[in-house]
Order: sequence, then structure tokens, then C-alpha cells
Amino acid sequence: MKTITILGATGSIGINTLDVIKRHRQIYKVTALTANRQVDRMVSLCQEWSPRYAVMADAEAAERLEQRLKKLNVVVEVLSGIDGLTFVASLAEVDIVMAAIVGSAGLLPTLAAAQAGKRVLLANKEALVMSGQLFMDAVRINGAELLPIDSEHNAVFQCMPPRFKIPSSSHDELVGVSRILLSASGGPFRSYPIDQLDDVTPDQACAHPNWSMGRKISVDSATMMNKGLEVIEACWLFSLPPNRVDVLLHPQSVIHSLVEYVDGSVLAQLGNPDMRTPIAHALAWPERMSSGVPRLNLVEISRLDFEDVDFERFPCLKLAYDAMSAGGTTSTILNAANEIAVQAFLEERLRFSAIPKVIETTLSKFSGRAANSLEIILEDDARARELAKSVIRN
Repeated sequence: MKTITILGATGSIGINTLDVIKRHRQIYKVTALTANRQVDRMVSLCQEWSPRYAVMADAEAAERLEQRLKKLNVVVEVLSGIDGLTFVASLAEVDIVMAAIVGSAGLLPTLAAAQAGKRVLLANKEALVMSGQLFMDAVRINGAELLPIDSEHNAVFQCMPPRFKIPSSSHDELVGVSRILLSASGGPFRSYPIDQLDDVTPDQACAHPNWSMGRKISVDSATMMNKGLEVIEACWLFSLPPNRVDVLLHPQSVIHSLVEYVDGSVLAQLGNPDMRTPIAHALAWPERMSSGVPRLNLVEISRLDFEDVDFERFPCLKLAYDAMSAGGTTSTILNAANEIAVQAFLEERLRFSAIPKVIETTLSKFSGRAANSLEIILEDDARARELAKSVIRN
């Protein structure tokens, strides 16, 4: 039986992971579940799954969870904070870590899982956006397995040459690959009048046409910063420069990404827009197992459309390309400024159209440096957040 820690168990990826595991209880055992502050959901999950550990990032929430579980006679050891998260991410008894904590908060526990040599199912793109080479080195040095969960990167992984592994051990594994094409739905504002984006509300931005996601990721999808972060992630995962990672608008979200080869072949992975497919793929890899996702009916879909990306409509995507090209901690600064701007928008303190402006201003005032230590990365992350906050205030 394989044991698993789920970082971010109450989020959409965590819930979908548990749904897949529920279909294969004879294979997987949940050892640890983590969440931020959602005590009610965690109580229900502990009752259903009986993990050995439950971790709340928020200390006060951990106290409430512990009290609730005691009253219910549910025996689970409750931990809290970053120490608790890194502890369950690196447990000797754990085989697999689902890294699904949203944002920069997921960096340290995800890195701890890599350093412990786990099979890391990476749904937290910020770990690579922030720490790139440092993270990939940790995977390589400690013999961890890194499998992408984002539907786009999972699709690319499935379309890569059979001998390809992450991280690639040699450039030869990519011989024949010309470029990657990441598909993007375009979110809720793909054809929305640009001059009306000033008045977009958080609820409108979070109303994704195809995917069910958390609010932060939904806003990132609406600005296409999410795709920008995926471009950066793809460069690290597949050892390619940004000029060989393209984005293609595909409103139906049926083709999840493509790999183009030098002989003219283009391989694509298709499926219904359901995160249980990449989750099941990564859990079972190199085998396959059922996920609960309905069969894709191409006749019913009947058409697949494609468009070029308009950087005027989606300036966040261009900012991400530029940050990856600049290197160092520039992508850390980009991510930090974006998180601050998105939070301000969700709290209705910032207009939707001002999100890329905050990011661009922060980047213009704060140059990145070589990202050769975790301390430097965290320092630049913190400084960028304060700078972004001051940009919003002013």
C-alpha cells in the first residue's frame, strides 16, 4: 500500500485527489492532511480518512481542530505552522506528497518533500516559479520523482519522448522536440471589451467558463498570469528556454497542451476539463488507473478552436515571459507582486485592470539577483510584497 500526504487537502486539487483515491482504497492510504484555516472541512476529512496527522497552517485553527476532534473521539495528531507542514511533507513513512498549497505558502513544504526524496505531485507552480534551479537541484540530488499535476504540464509530460524523465538527465532526452504549446482557455475575458475591464468584479473574474478552481487561481486565469506562471514552470520542468514555450488560446479546454517535433509531428493530449485525469495519471505513473472522469465525446464537442494570444489584452503573460528571460529572482518578484495585487483585487481595493500595472511597477523598482540560496529567494519575496503594497497604497 502506498502512503500519501496531501498538502492543501481542502482545496480543489486536494478534494479531487481524495476523490480519485476513494476509488482505489486498496492501493492508497492517507497519512497526513493539511489545510490553512478551514476547520469544518478538516474535521469531516479526518472523520472520513483517519489520517495519522492533520496540520493547520494557522495556529489558532489548529487549536480549534484539536478540540473538535477530541469531542468526536477522532484520534489524529494535530500540528500547526510551517514546521508541521514540512514535517508531514518529509515523513519517512510517506511515499507520495501531493503539493497543492496555493501560492508562495507552498514553497517550503514542497521543497521539503523534494529534499526527502518523495514522489512529488506538483500542483503548486509557485515552488518552481520562485525557486527554479534550487528546486530542480533538490529533486535531482535527493532522487525525488517530480510529476506535474497542472493539466497543461501533465499533458506535455504525456506527449514527451518515452525516455524523458523530470528532471531530464541529459539534453539527449529532448532531441527531436521543437517546442511546447501550452493551451489556454482565455478565461472569462477572452472576448470581453478591453475598455470595460476596469469595472470587472471579483465574482466575474472568478467565473471561469471551463474549470472549477479557487478564487486566487481563478483571478490568475482571468489575467492569464496563471498561464505566465505555467510558462515559467514549463521552462524548468522540460529544460527549455522561454522562446520554445508558446501559448495557444483554445476555448474548449479539450486539448490540454501539445508537443511539436522537428519532423513536423505534433502530439496532443486530450480530455475533459477535469483535474482528476492528471491526478490519476501522476498517482499511478507509469501505469494507468480509473479517475472517475467521463469519457470524452468528440462528436458532441464537434469543434476545436484556436487563437493567438493578444498581449494587449493579457499583459500579465508578457510580464511572465520577460521575468523568465531575465532570470534569477525576477520571477520571485513577479509572483510576489501578483499575489499582493490579486489579494487587493479580491478585497475590492484594486481594479482588475490595475493588477498588471502593480506587477510592472514593482518589477521596474526592484531588480532580481542570482537565486542561489533559499534565503535570497525569501528575502526578495518579502521585499517585493512590501513594495507591491506601497504601489497599491500610492
